[in-house]
Amino acid sequence: MELFEAKFQNAMQTKVALLNRVMHYLVNRKGKQMRPMFVFLVAKMLSKDNQITEKTYRGASVIELIHTATLVHDDVVDDSNRRRGFFAINALWKNKIAVLVGDFLLSKGLLLAIDSGDFDSLRIISVAVREMSEGELLQIEKARKLDITEAVYFEIIRQKTATLIASCTAMGASSVAASDEIIKKMHRFGELVGIAFQIKDDLFDYTDAKIGKPTGIDIKEQKMTLPLIYVLNNCTPKEKKWLINSVKNHNTDKKRVKEIIQFVKDNGGISYTIAKMKAYHEEALAILSEFPDSDYKNALILMLDYVIERKK
Repeated sequence: MELFEAKFQNAMQTKVALLNRVMHYLVNRKGKQMRPMFVFLVAKMLSKDNQITEKTYRGASVIELIHTATLVHDDVVDDSNRRRGFFAINALWKNKIAVLVGDFLLSKGLLLAIDSGDFDSLRIISVAVREMSEGELLQIEKARKLDITEAVYFEIIRQKTATLIASCTAMGASSVAASDEIIKKMHRFGELVGIAFQIKDDLFDYTDAKIGKPTGIDIKEQKMTLPLIYVLNNCTPKEKKWLINSVKNHNTDKKRVKEIIQFVKDNGGISYTIAKMKAYHEEALAILSEFPDSDYKNALILMLDYVIERKK
């Protein structure tokens, strides 16, 4: 990871002083860095003698550049001033600069793959960018009517969250010349991890834990998540009418939001969601079980466990 950090910072260098200031700010406020870790662990698990190549480092850098670009753009789209407890780029440098910085990061990521002839990496990340955009727009379209089904919910989170983690695990496999079948398998593994990760995130909305975002924030933003979708599909028409009215017209009323949360808990929304999350976790574990035991496989299992056990 230290070697990756140095290579990644190098990839972000530019001749524009303002851009370098913004890049420096971004690099020093990075998150958990789960995505590059997935690239490296999958590559090491699959490679001969657990050796990785420059292509693996480039793949991890491409992912991180694209991921950072999407975060910068997301903060503009969501009109959000904070990211991981720090000011967002748009809060410090305004929307215009934030959008241009996101565009710069996106082009840097794509060029890093093109300049090295890593066209398989380019395809993996380009598909992820397309799907993330589609997922975001699908969520916006469905949020207006609150008519989201469980199938649509899973399609949204597969595209919005899981597709990028899937691109990490596929990129790791591709970087060490794994077969198409193995790359496909690792892509599915990453997808399962990503879906479980997002379900866990949605569950935080119904817990009292101090996680950095207030309870009920998804309800306030009229985001239809699995606990709520399940209860809406399994309650009486009268209760459904009350729930939809509450989410649509009383989502800023703290008392009403608490009542929604309690209703979801009392009607099995949380237990159903936890069971679904564990099913995705089990399916991901089953894929890993097909590979020989190693420290890297064990580390991937630990990361998979962390996804559903994390406290924030």
